[in-house]
Amino acid sequence: MGQLSFYSAEARQPRVADLAGLLCGPGQAVGFGRGAAAKVTVELAESWRAHAVVLACAERGVQAEAGVTEDGRRQLRTAFRRDLAPLATAWLRGAEKTVPEDLELDGPALRIWALTAGQPETSGYSLGLDPLAPHTYPQLTAALLRLGLAGSLLGAKAGGPALRFTGRRRLARLAELVGPTPVAAEHSYWPAA
Repeated sequence: MGQLSFYSAEARQPRVADLAGLLCGPGQAVGFGRGAAAKVTVELAESWRAHAVVLACAERGVQAEAGVTEDGRRQLRTAFRRDLAPLATAWLRGAEKTVPEDLELDGPALRIWALTAGQPETSGYSLGLDPLAPHTYPQLTAALLRLGLAGSLLGAKAGGPALRFTGRRRLARLAELVGPTPVAAEHSYWPAA
């Protein structure tokens, strides 16, 4: 019987700060009223992701709704909320998305990142990055490395932007951190050891 990691998705109760996983990937935060409230939006490639992320938000007491943009892309968004303001404040410098200097990723945030932008690959697994914020890639890479996840950066020509994880140990570590496949997720899209 394995020991539960202190950083795994199942090690503690869900909290609003876990939604940083949306922002590690392609999600965007928008502040309102001089930091009094904020909302989060994210485009999602597959329809199952919308359902899974809506459930993950609900577990954290945040109502989110899935919809389709005018140009036909799937999108999830929250309303402007006070409890999202600290998240937006940490991730924004003006209107530019930035990674907080003190970002400490853990299983719950990684789980939401995987729900939002995780992809299985022939020889590994990748977590999608924000194509509009390439300046965030080094900080996210460093935050993952502190968790014992060394990933390699994939450019657009290789199917990115994303961080790819290969090797039995790395994939086992990732699977341990994100926990079991959520009910709403497609099993083939979830990290496996």
